[in-house]
Amino acid sequence: MKKNVDRIIGKYSSGKKGPLLFVTGGIHGNEPSGVNALRTVFEELNKTKPEIEGTIIGVAGNQKALNQNKRYIDEDLNRTWTEENIEDGGRDTHESREMFEIIDVLNEYSEGDFTKRYFLDCHTTSSASLPYVSVQEVNDNDEWAHKFPTYIIRGFSDIITGDIDHYLSRTGMTGFVFEAGQHTDKTSQENHEGVIWLALKEACNLDLDKISTYPECVNRFAKKNAPEQKTFEIIHRHGLEDSDIFEMEPGYENFQKIEKGELLAKQNGNEVKSEWDAHIFMPLYQSQGNDGFFVVKEV
Repeated sequence: MKKNVDRIIGKYSSGKKGPLLFVTGGIHGNEPSGVNALRTVFEELNKTKPEIEGTIIGVAGNQKALNQNKRYIDEDLNRTWTEENIEDGGRDTHESREMFEIIDVLNEYSEGDFTKRYFLDCHTTSSASLPYVSVQEVNDNDEWAHKFPTYIIRGFSDIITGDIDHYLSRTGMTGFVFEAGQHTDKTSQENHEGVIWLALKEACNLDLDKISTYPECVNRFAKKNAPEQKTFEIIHRHGLEDSDIFEMEPGYENFQKIEKGELLAKQNGNEVKSEWDAHIFMPLYQSQGNDGFFVVKEV
């Protein structure tokens, strides 16, 4: 990640009326994959100059944390987007200031100027993971998510409040969070690039054959790196307090099967065992975070 990340990573339009595709990367500063993928996508768009309907804009999330390769500076930027926080003008934190800067950018692209407004929020995970979509079941988000060939998680935003996709959905936009894989895995950027290209195809009617890097730019995600589409729902969150000493048992990956009675972690010296025959999701293998793990089941 090069220093001094600009808020606007790129913007592209060929002047035709159509939707807005609002893509965010680096909401967590230790997750640069989405920012790097957006740079690659905009380089290709500006080189190839394909025709699209509407506009795509790429926006960097936590600029200061990205430059320091830290998840956040004062508080998690992906927990600040509550209605109360926004109405009250935010807390006196670095992340609140960055949040309002991102809102100001979005407000420049008002609903009346576009046929529809879509969002895509790019993330990665601390543990090894298959790529997946996290979708809130409001608006037509779920229908939109099922156009993409990967695992789909429902319900994360119902448990975790204050995330950016919750806010964007409240404004009437259609979209989802895309988790591309482990933070430093090279396939994560490939997956982010692939999902952005597919979103441009689905939202802005981009003819992918006009892209010089096609089909590799999409196939790495849609065929090589991503699994068959399955849908999961969250049935349990193991939350943590800031004072907790939490250590996940080594080797867990997203969607790995777990059994009732299986040792999952140690918390403040006590064993944490599974109460379910299900799948583990987002096991915590980094120092910052208040979610130890989630348990999900296939629907």
